[in-house]
Amino acid sequence: MKLTPLTALAALVLIGVGGFMAGRVSSPASSAKSQDGPAETRSTRTSARNSSGNGTETKSSSRSTRPERDAKSSTQDRLVRLESIMRGENPLDRSRALLAFIDQLGPGDFEGAVAHFRSLGLADGRMGEYSLLLTAWAQADPLSALAYAKENTSSRFATGTILTSWASTDPEAAIRWAQANHEGDEANPYLPGIIRGIAESDPVRATSLLAAMPKSVERGKALDFMLPHLLQQGTDATRAWIAAITDDSLRNGAMIRVAEKLAATDPAGTVSWLLANPGEATQRRMDDIYSAWSKKDEQAAWNSFNTLPAGEARSNALRGMITSTAAQNPQAAFSLMDRYPNDVNDRLVQNFIWHSFGNDPATAVAAIARIGDQNQRDQMYRRTLAAWKQEDPTSADAWLRKNPGALAPR
Repeated sequence: MKLTPLTALAALVLIGVGGFMAGRVSSPASSAKSQDGPAETRSTRTSARNSSGNGTETKSSSRSTRPERDAKSSTQDRLVRLESIMRGENPLDRSRALLAFIDQLGPGDFEGAVAHFRSLGLADGRMGEYSLLLTAWAQADPLSALAYAKENTSSRFATGTILTSWASTDPEAAIRWAQANHEGDEANPYLPGIIRGIAESDPVRATSLLAAMPKSVERGKALDFMLPHLLQQGTDATRAWIAAITDDSLRNGAMIRVAEKLAATDPAGTVSWLLANPGEATQRRMDDIYSAWSKKDEQAAWNSFNTLPAGEARSNALRGMITSTAAQNPQAAFSLMDRYPNDVNDRLVQNFIWHSFGNDPATAVAAIARIGDQNQRDQMYRRTLAAWKQEDPTSADAWLRKNPGALAPR
């Protein structure tokens, strides 16, 4: 039985090792052969002694326990070797050694290996190796691996990793297990791992499972697993996939995630896509896109901004532009609010204050008067002036003397 390259690679990606092909997991027959060979020799010798009258029944009985002791010794040696591998500091060496170690395990050896690995207290720093052990176990004996994970682990990492591996080779069996082991109307927590396992090989089936899930953290996780495989198919295919989603919440969630990815390489095209599909994604991503865009190509970002129609999307875009400027040059960002007063809203002003206060508290506090909502304006005065007094009480008190009405009772 072999650990497939796909699942081995998926585990290795977690530790940044992408150049190794997974080793072969030894078959039960191979493991048994290596352990049973010496036992047969000893048994033959014992029988020969008994038949010739040499050796007593007591000696024969004593020697018959040798295979058990040898097996225990072999198991202990294997666990000592695993610990030595895991305590190594070089991740490449660890991965090579672990693949060779896994190559020697039979299906019945994995539980002890995984249990010992977890007992070392290294899992948090060796998640890639942990994933590789679980992935290999899932291919050797998925039901035993899942039973162990359910009984001994509290997070979803182990079961998710095992199901991902299993689904990559037998998706329908993995789905049946997930359905049989989940009760209630809430989202099935086992499905994200399965969707991850089949997203590349069977995106249609993965999409069907995803679309059937209710809105939940689990569905968001499954969507995160799905999107990288879609993006590999190209921008047009990804957008078409999103457009076909009938659930508004799921579609918006997909757009929000994809817009962030696409904007890194095609901000103009991403803006056009969001404007053509107004909704939550447009509201939440325009500021991020223009903020990042202005840092890479400020002139192109401003040229695009000036073509935007008036409204929330334009205000959000301006917020992104001002935010990217405020931390470095508060005075310039303040001037932008004067330049585009019709696009300035309370949220934009608040963002400016948060990002400029550290470098220029006087300019940041001066902008508070632009906040239209009185309660928010008063609250911002109290917070920023309190912080300013802690950092520079002399300057804060001087500003208050010039602006006595800022903290006056309403």
